[in-house]
Amino acid sequence: MFSSDNKKSKQHGTMETSTQQNIIAQGTKIVGDIASQGPFRIDGTIEGNVKTSGKIVVGKSGFIKGTLQGENADFEGKFSGKLILSGTLSLKTTAHIEGEVHVSKLAVEPGATFNATCSMKGTVKSLSNEPSKSQQTAKAQN
Repeated sequence: MFSSDNKKSKQHGTMETSTQQNIIAQGTKIVGDIASQGPFRIDGTIEGNVKTSGKIVVGKSGFIKGTLQGENADFEGKFSGKLILSGTLSLKTTAHIEGEVHVSKLAVEPGATFNATCSMKGTVKSLSNEPSKSQQTAKAQN
């Protein structure tokens, strides 16, 4: 009887942590470091370091000043500092980014402000339709 209740509560607890979203509401200001495994929705202000393995969404009124580490991020608000993502950074029209950015992929909508040094990591794909330099040199000599 007790063991079956224990299993249900453990399974339910695991489910909640993987689907729960952390929300920093508009009008809230946090000064300090935040670490989480889940996704974030930020409409308030954070001054400090944010580290998560989930997705980060920064709303129009959201502002982060510090270091942000995560997988993917969607920005409508402002960011100032160092941004490190293993996935994609998407900047909406109202986004304003300043600082240092390290990402795999970058998507910028017209109107977004992106004043940052940017480093994109990932595999470099060669275009298969372009002939290599050695092929071009051989054709030019003939």
